[in-house]
Amino acid sequence: MMNQSRVSGFLLHGFPDIREVQMFHINLFVIIYLAALTENIMIITVIFYSHQLHTPMYFFLANLSLQDIGSISVTVPKSIANSLMKTQTISYSGCACQVFFLVFFMLSHYLLLGVMAYDRYVAICNPLHYETVMNKKACIQMATSAWIGGLFFATMYTGTTFRVEFCSNVLNQFFCEIPQLLKISCSDSDITVIWVLTFGACLAFIYFALIAFSYVQIFRAVLKIPSSHGKQKVFSTCLPHLIVISLFLVSGNFVYFRPTSSSPSAFDLLVSSFYCMVPPVMNPLIYSIRNKELKMAFWKFLANISPQFLEKNHSPV
Repeated sequence: MMNQSRVSGFLLHGFPDIREVQMFHINLFVIIYLAALTENIMIITVIFYSHQLHTPMYFFLANLSLQDIGSISVTVPKSIANSLMKTQTISYSGCACQVFFLVFFMLSHYLLLGVMAYDRYVAICNPLHYETVMNKKACIQMATSAWIGGLFFATMYTGTTFRVEFCSNVLNQFFCEIPQLLKISCSDSDITVIWVLTFGACLAFIYFALIAFSYVQIFRAVLKIPSSHGKQKVFSTCLPHLIVISLFLVSGNFVYFRPTSSSPSAFDLLVSSFYCMVPPVMNPLIYSIRNKELKMAFWKFLANISPQFLEKNHSPV
C-alpha cells in the first residue's frame, strides 16, 4: 500500500499485453481519432468560410466541434503512444492533466448543449425577438460562459480528486478518470470528493431540467405550426441536437454513476471508449446528415478550393 506522497505515476491496465490485441487497439484508435479530427475540423472550416452560416446556431456548432476535438485528444493519443512504446505508465502530473482537460471539455460541452437548446427555444418560440435576444454579443457571452463553467468545474473536480490519498497506483482503464481514481483512493479520504461529485450531479440535473423544459416548449410550438413543411424544417434542426444530448448524457451518466468493477473487463473498456470516442465522431455526422444548409455550404466550399488546388498542382514550374 502506498500513500499520495509515494505515488509518482500510475499504471494504466486497460488493454492486455497481447501484441495482437495492442495492434488492433492502435489501428482502431488511430482510425477513430483521424475520423473525429477530419470531421470536426471540416465542420469548423466550412462554418468559418461560409458567410451564410454565420448565425448563432452554427457559431455554437463550431464551438461544439472544437470541444469534441479537445475531448478526444485528451485520451486517445496518449493511449496510442503507450501501446506503440509498449508501456502502461502515466506520470502523476500527466494523470492530473488528463482528468482536468477531460472534465473541462466534457462539462463545457454539456453547458454548450444547454445554450444551443436555448437558442432553438428562442428561434422557434419567440422568432420575432430572435435577432434581438441572440445578437452577436449575447452569443459570444453565452459561449464564453460555457467554456468558463467547464474550467471552473474542471478545477474543482481535479483539485478535490488529487487531494485524496491513493492506496494503489494501478488504474483498470486506458486513461485517467475520476471513478477509477476514487476506486484506488483510501476509504477515509474521499468523502470530500463524493460530496463535490454529488453537488455537481445536482447542478447537472437542474441544468438538464431546463433543457428538457426548453424542448417541451419547442414541441408545443411545433404542434401549432399548420404547415407540414414548417414542422419538418423545425424537426430537422431540433432532432439532431436532441440525439447529441441523449448520446452525451446516456454515455456519461453510465460511466460516472455505475459501480466500478473490482477487476478490468472488456465491458468497462467498451463503455469508456464509447463515451470518450463515439460522440466526437458521431456529432458532426448527426448535425450534417439532414442539414441542407451545412451540406450545401460544404459542397460550395469544396467547389471553391478545388480549382485553386488544381491550378496550384498543375502550374508550370
